[in-house]
Amino acid sequence: MLVFPNAKLNLGLYVTARRPDGYHDLETAFVPLPWTDALEVLPAPKGQAASSLTLSGRPVPGDPATNLCLKAYQLLQADYPALPAAQLHLHKLVPIGAGLGGGSADAAFALRAVNEVFSLGLTTMQLEGYARRLGADCAFFLHNTPMLAHGRGDEFSPLALEVRGTACLVVYPGLHISTAAAFAGIVPRPPAHPLREALGQPMAEWPGTVRNDFEDALAPRYPVLADIKARLYAAGATYASLSGSGSAVYGLFPDLGEAPALAWEPEFLVWRGTL
Repeated sequence: MLVFPNAKLNLGLYVTARRPDGYHDLETAFVPLPWTDALEVLPAPKGQAASSLTLSGRPVPGDPATNLCLKAYQLLQADYPALPAAQLHLHKLVPIGAGLGGGSADAAFALRAVNEVFSLGLTTMQLEGYARRLGADCAFFLHNTPMLAHGRGDEFSPLALEVRGTACLVVYPGLHISTAAAFAGIVPRPPAHPLREALGQPMAEWPGTVRNDFEDALAPRYPVLADIKARLYAAGATYASLSGSGSAVYGLFPDLGEAPALAWEPEFLVWRGTL
């Protein structure tokens, strides 16, 4: 089975409180971004006792044995010991450490693919339980529709937000920003504008009311982020923002217009298309 795990964008991201468990309470909106990896899940060849994962595309740091795709399979295997071994291959295109949720998407799609390939019959709600154990935003990718997220980013409520067909340009400057490093500069506080209400206004009003707390925290260390955002606005973006805890910056446009003609640094990775 071949699936295409897609990325996500954050529309607004507020760190509202530090939790007793060491995590933070967040308020954000997730929307799907059709920048995808490719993941193949097949039954392992006859005689292969253990599941395996091979990788191609963009380099993925770390031991493949610790990859979230294999961890997704292992979570299911723990509850279904008779689950046959699987052979997985991940072709990585979504950059890592960009705030686009690529690894979480891979894990969620792996759960869904293993469920289907081996006919486990698990519901979306049951798969959500496994997804939350793999990452705070993993469960979002089982729905892949605009959602307002609370708690650690793993509590969702539907969001009536129609952004399909919106032109989008995403610029990744090649910086890998760890989540821990990003949170180190954050001072939790309530948002000045309730996010659901702010996103209910015309997009032209979002620049004044929809913010990402990580932008101010990261700007002193990574001035390139503010530079990219300014260039997107100068090119005609209606709204531009850092996604997640960075380092990808995106712009939403009435149409792509002049945006494809922008000259970006050779080391930047750029995705353009529609949501």
